[in-house]
Amino acid sequence: MVVPHRMSHASSMGSSEQRRQAEREVLSVVDDDKSVSESLPDLLREFGFAARAFSSAQQFLSSGCVDETSCLILDIAMPGMSGPELQQELKRLGKEIPIIFVTARSDETIRAQVLKQGAAAFLLKPFSDSALLAAIKTALHTT
Repeated sequence: MVVPHRMSHASSMGSSEQRRQAEREVLSVVDDDKSVSESLPDLLREFGFAARAFSSAQQFLSSGCVDETSCLILDIAMPGMSGPELQQELKRLGKEIPIIFVTARSDETIRAQVLKQGAAAFLLKPFSDSALLAAIKTALHTT
């Protein structure tokens, strides 16, 4: 399970104005792990965001959702195009989407690489809902 516990989501987002702002944000999850791609969008909706899930980088790129995505939550290791490769492809396409990388593998070299390339955050699975929300808030305020 990605998120080991739940906190009070109403208080986690702050005022009702902040929740209305969050509802205008579309977060896309790209992860080949079915449990993540099914559970994470539900958590994001509890936080008040619109959420979409994709099982591969290619599926995300061909979805038509790239331009409406406010923040991308992206796995590092996936079949086909990896998370860092998708990060580079988005840069090549001129798409400035804040990216939060998530991974089960602690690899300091990859962490340093994706952060140097502009990722907003790097979280190790399993991560708490509060760590994810903090990363999202950071990502949405860096653009």
